[in-house]
Amino acid sequence: MPDQPMHRNDEPAFAGITTFGKLPLVLDAADLGGVDVAILGAPTDELVSYRPGTRFGPRAIRAGDPIGWSPPSMPNMDVGVDPFAVLTVVDHGDVPPVFGYPLQTHQRLREAVAAVCSAGAMPLVLGGDHSIAHPDAGAVAAHVAPEPLGLLHFDAHADDAYEEPRLSHGTPMRLLVEEGSLRGEHIAQIGLRGYWPPPSDFEWARQQGFRWHLMDEIQERGIGPAMDDALAALAGVPHVFLSVDIDVCDPAHAPGTGTPEPGGLTSRELLRAVRRIGIEMAPAGMEVVEESPP
Repeated sequence: MPDQPMHRNDEPAFAGITTFGKLPLVLDAADLGGVDVAILGAPTDELVSYRPGTRFGPRAIRAGDPIGWSPPSMPNMDVGVDPFAVLTVVDHGDVPPVFGYPLQTHQRLREAVAAVCSAGAMPLVLGGDHSIAHPDAGAVAAHVAPEPLGLLHFDAHADDAYEEPRLSHGTPMRLLVEEGSLRGEHIAQIGLRGYWPPPSDFEWARQQGFRWHLMDEIQERGIGPAMDDALAALAGVPHVFLSVDIDVCDPAHAPGTGTPEPGGLTSRELLRAVRRIGIEMAPAGMEVVEESPP
């Protein structure tokens, strides 16, 4: 049977089959030639420490689009660009989890992200809990090697803990450094606050060269100066990966997450910071995680 379109013309966001932004669905990585951005979901939440539900994140993100239209068009008045007019973007579907075997789930995700990179597209991963940063950023780091990969990490939590089991949504940044995928001095964290991780984990991060901007600093200086410093710190790194944990936002702005912490960024601050990274850094890979619709 020949390929069939996913959407009828003039189909609004609330109608039809759900793909991200009414984009065409391309499930086979062999068909990603000429694609600039491939969006794929990682519906897994077996490694959370508090509230589950992020397995429903990719579906909810796709369904939550209020302005999607077929054919896709989303001109943005702030940046003056319709991304779908200048980029070829597709929905690459979800990476199926292997229930009860998170290592196998992560291996599937690592292979899927690697395949997107090999096809010449940029992977944009919809999580899923933050443990997926380990295979996501690890696959991109392997793709750009031997050149280094930097990490811009928006989060309420540093996620560089030493804890057992080692595989959890609180350990991916430490695992990436320990395995050599990232160097600590190439990691900048924005929005940290709250009660975890403990001082011992921050001391380890300090020894590795991590840089971080706590919310108290951002409150005093503003998100702009903090981003100036974070981007300057990674200016010499040829490739960066953007990891956004939605709990970097205050729960008033993003209540649908598993481990909310009060006192975070506004949605406006996060959007401005992420757009600036897109303009100035051109990430080699991106993810947004910890969206928990339940």
